[in-house]
Amino acid sequence: MLRFIPLLALLAACESAPDREQQQVAAAEKTVLASHDSLMARMDRLYELRQQLARVPATDSVAAGRHRRALLGAESGMMFWMHHYRRPADTVAAPRRRAYYAAQQQRIDSVRRLFQRSQDSARQLLGATPAAPSTPAP
Repeated sequence: MLRFIPLLALLAACESAPDREQQQVAAAEKTVLASHDSLMARMDRLYELRQQLARVPATDSVAAGRHRRALLGAESGMMFWMHHYRRPADTVAAPRRRAYYAAQQQRIDSVRRLFQRSQDSARQLLGATPAAPSTPAP
């Protein structure tokens, strides 16, 4: 009976390795999707900033146009990522799925940087320009 104890321990260790791999894959997928969800929550802010930039006085319209294009680029980056993201099938080996999620995390992090830079620069321009009147002066 004592001879079987090491064998049972080995079998238990072999069973837990695939479970651990599956947990790592699930955690990687969850992280990528959480990054996506946090950026999607900021999409409205991109639109609002573009609208504010459209009302910038003519003296700063060139700079405003450049910042609007940057905001559109960030939005396009997000749309591109979403249209090209494909969840790997469960039949794909766990190391390949982890590698896929690692690459997707890098891509969504790049989109996050686009979001941040374009929003920061738009806010900076909007803070530096006088507010456009909302109604014509009498």
